[in-house]
Amino acid sequence: MSGLSGSGCEVVIPESELKPIREIEKSIIKKYRKQLWSPFIKAIKNYDLIESGDKIAIAISGGKDSLLLAKLFQELQKHGLKNFELEFICMDPGFNEINRRQLEENCAHLEIPIKIFNKEVFRVVDEIANDYPCYLCARMRRGALYAYAKELGCNKVALGHHFDDTIETIMMNVLCSGQYKTMMPKLKSTNFDDMELIRPMYLIKENDIKRFSSTNGLNPMNCGCVVAAKKTSSKRAEVKALIETLGKTFDNVDKNIFNSSNCVHTDAILGWKTEEGRFTFLDEYDQ
Repeated sequence: MSGLSGSGCEVVIPESELKPIREIEKSIIKKYRKQLWSPFIKAIKNYDLIESGDKIAIAISGGKDSLLLAKLFQELQKHGLKNFELEFICMDPGFNEINRRQLEENCAHLEIPIKIFNKEVFRVVDEIANDYPCYLCARMRRGALYAYAKELGCNKVALGHHFDDTIETIMMNVLCSGQYKTMMPKLKSTNFDDMELIRPMYLIKENDIKRFSSTNGLNPMNCGCVVAAKKTSSKRAEVKALIETLGKTFDNVDKNIFNSSNCVHTDAILGWKTEEGRFTFLDEYDQ
């Protein structure tokens, strides 16, 4: 169920005491400039994620990825690089009391002004998709976020998916469904008019997010879902482990998986699919 806004279910053990907020903010621009700030800005520019006049809903799950996403946007707004508005929204899908309090305390310390709304997603998903709940949970949560963002007058929803989420998605599609698809840096909503989904942490690596969280003493929330509680398996976790294993044998395996989605040789594929239908190389072979 962590697929909504990054790996929110994972616990990051702090290496130090919780740092003061100004020190945490400074570390984004200074200590972790190369690992966090620069790739954040690069993704925004490369994929044209923000335009002047945007009102962006930052989706907060309570995990390490979405907390960092919120702080990156606050720093961007503070430095005046774009003329845009922000709303920080969090859906409570059925958190237990401890997790809910931890979410609120983390956001209070980080000075993230969250707006929390309740949806019983965990209960519904547990009833109808207990064996493999992540896909349905993510879809339900995303729909609820879109609806609430639209109520607030937003035209974009920002999620905390990162570089590792992207390459895991590529591999999951290849290995589990026999198709080549990547996680896109931005998408137009099919159910909500004039609403876009953006992923500004697209080029940030998960290990750098973990280091930022642990060295600043942050204790991100565990989402409390059945996957986090180890009640069911996670194909994404299995693919993550596979990529890590491949990295011991192949140099730059993570970068190569990512770059493959940006370097598809259309004259060397058997077929492809568009909104118009399915095609094979034979459709253009003699043209």
